[in-house]
Amino acid sequence: MEDGNSRNPPVDLKGGFYDSGNNIKFSFPTAYTVTLLSWSVIEYHEKFDDINELDHVKDIIKWGTDYLLKASVRSNSTKEPVTLYSQVAKAKKCHSFESFLLLWTYVLNFVTFGFSQVGSTGNGTNPFTDLSCWEKPEDMSYPRPVFACDGTTAADLAGEVVAALSAASIVFRDEKDYSNELVQAAESLYVAATKKGQTTYTSVKACGGEASRVYNSSGFQDELVWGGTWLFFATGNTTFLEYAALNFSAAIKQQDPKEQGVFYWNNKVVATGILLTRLRFFRDLGFPFEIGFKAASDMTEAMICSYLSDKHFHKSPGGLIVLMPDGSPPIQYAATASFLTKLYSDYLELGLQSSVTCGKDGFSLQTMRSFSTSQVRYILGENPMKMSYLVGFGKKYPTHVHHRAASIPKDGKKYSCLEGEQWKVKKEPNPNTLFGAMVAGPDKSDKFSDDRTKPWFTEPTIASNAGLVAALIATHDPPGPNLGIDQERIFSSIHLTPPAP
Repeated sequence: MEDGNSRNPPVDLKGGFYDSGNNIKFSFPTAYTVTLLSWSVIEYHEKFDDINELDHVKDIIKWGTDYLLKASVRSNSTKEPVTLYSQVAKAKKCHSFESFLLLWTYVLNFVTFGFSQVGSTGNGTNPFTDLSCWEKPEDMSYPRPVFACDGTTAADLAGEVVAALSAASIVFRDEKDYSNELVQAAESLYVAATKKGQTTYTSVKACGGEASRVYNSSGFQDELVWGGTWLFFATGNTTFLEYAALNFSAAIKQQDPKEQGVFYWNNKVVATGILLTRLRFFRDLGFPFEIGFKAASDMTEAMICSYLSDKHFHKSPGGLIVLMPDGSPPIQYAATASFLTKLYSDYLELGLQSSVTCGKDGFSLQTMRSFSTSQVRYILGENPMKMSYLVGFGKKYPTHVHHRAASIPKDGKKYSCLEGEQWKVKKEPNPNTLFGAMVAGPDKSDKFSDDRTKPWFTEPTIASNAGLVAALIATHDPPGPNLGIDQERIFSSIHLTPPAP
């Protein structure tokens, strides 16, 4: 409740989302989460409404955008840069020797004063940080510093925040004042982000030096074309689309080769390709956008074919697509692949196309949808471990989730950092069930360890959960005879006449 007070002058950074099992707030994955949730609502709001979840998901989106508005501060002067707050709370872990000294200090305090005084060191300050302290969020006593960026140089963070505010403005179009506030903030930030001197937010130590340990950004061009595309949808201003279309090929080249075909918090290329292809299908604007549209369409078809064939990406023995074999557990990437494939199949059907073709390979809409559904079913329990990776769903799911609040009992007692360690290493299940959280999941061989001390298996993140929400709603049966997708809502601000054939 005091987040931001450590700044001089203080800023109001209450709100937002903690990430993973930690008590840290990162703006980069928060913005990605808001963008993806908003996109799923724009496309499938009819399905959300049918299961009485539309108001709920909109509340979650608004909680995120309210925070992002606070975290992207515009100056009254057009010459002053936009300030972006990238992180609240320190993430840096202590080095082993430092950890030993801290632990020894705590032990001495315990011997001298008992656990009641263990919350601080002898000089009255708490040396722990979020990643070195296992403590409930309501019991936090360590400092929560704020990390700030220049929106002109931190182009990737700025681009993602632009995407989030722009996409959410379409979700809240019926709330005109709020929607306009989101659009105005996005436009101001985008103008700053597309000036010269751009770099990634994690390459600037004071901005994202610590975030680089967990959310390191490998480039900024994908976020700028992603943000520009969403800002075009929000405003209808072709200046933003022109930037996105003309720089799309540059974004393809800048992406990490190991991430080609992967949609997640660090790579928006394939998702932007889907959006530009949507424009080409239903609002082809011709010159000067066609070159970018064609590149996007070609890449999208190749990506979908790579998901469905076994020539590029392999699948685990249980059928889970493995998009980054040397990366983290694959289910977060499988979830977004499921979403994009199902969404693209709906676009094809709306355009009266029955298949996707890449060279000699051809895949029907049914094949695309079967793939999407298979990935969701795997996540929900149809896998070799017979384990649902969605906490609280099914007969068997993870009970040792790597999450501070879930693992420490709600017993009216305050546990210090040192005391909290006992709950981290306990073999018993968590006393609190983290309903609805998708954990990191199994490895590429379908193996999974339900162990709180192994976060690479049991830690949930807001970004991966957003991907699951998108996949679940995309593969959910529509309420009526149609596809349950809104073809026109995303175009509601676009009042251009397509060129004559």
